Amino acid sequence: MWDRSWKPYVPVAKRRVQAIAEMQKIRKKGVNVQPVRIDGRQIARTFWGRAWCDHLEKFSDYANRLPRGRTYVRNGSVCHLHIEAGKIIAKVSGSMLYDVNIGIKQLPAGRWKRLKETCKGKVGSLLELLQGRLSDQVMTVVTDKGQGLFPMPKEIDLDCSCPDWADMCKHVAAVLYGVGARLDEKPELLFHLRGVDHGELVGEEAALAVASKTKKTGRRTLDEKAVSDVFGIKIDSTVSPPAVHSKTIKKKGVRIRHRTKSPSHEPAGNS
Repeated sequence: MWDRSWKPYVPVAKRRVQAIAEMQKIRKKGVNVQPVRIDGRQIARTFWGRAWCDHLEKFSDYANRLPRGRTYVRNGSVCHLHIEAGKIIAKVSGSMLYDVNIGIKQLPAGRWKRLKETCKGKVGSLLELLQGRLSDQVMTVVTDKGQGLFPMPKEIDLDCSCPDWADMCKHVAAVLYGVGARLDEKPELLFHLRGVDHGELVGEEAALAVASKTKKTGRRTLDEKAVSDVFGIKIDSTVSPPAVHSKTIKKKGVRIRHRTKSPSHEPAGNS
């Protein structure tokens, strides 16, 4: 059984040194350590990151306890945060290194179906979706408190190895804010966490175009215009074959016509 007795207070600087040592041990075991780093005081800056934090703060039980975690996530106490389908796994530096496990239920099929129906034809591309460049109507739907993409408190299971018996201790709160910061970097993780495919929200025409190209080639490709737009270069689709020239070679009194490639394509030999 885990010892949940309170540990003596440890200064932040000492905690960081201890946490670094512990995380190095974990790395040696092959774990891809993913710390949360916050620049400045603003925890989340993008649409999806802010929407995650705003959603959690809408619930009174969470709003009263979440602030306890802001300082922790800002000072780098979330040493590791990994998001997978239905689960958030983290390690938070406190008086010692604590394990935080947060379970998130899969988005109900009925709610996901309604979201897709509402967004049909209103999301032009995956890029627009992940960058949060959405119409007001789509934004209202996906961020709806009870029927949107984000989990309700009853769909969230919180657990921390610290001695605080409260469901949401400051370590858990720090991790929840850390998720918002992580969604700034990889917004697609929200859909992965909820067990749905974000590609299903993209406009039907765009999805059909990708599917058609994939079916023909067996892999996803970019057409010449797309490549030109991405890399800022002009691609000439009409490539002319190398020019062919002829020259006369004199050999033992006989004239021989010899065809050669243009010097622009192959260095000419000595006559």
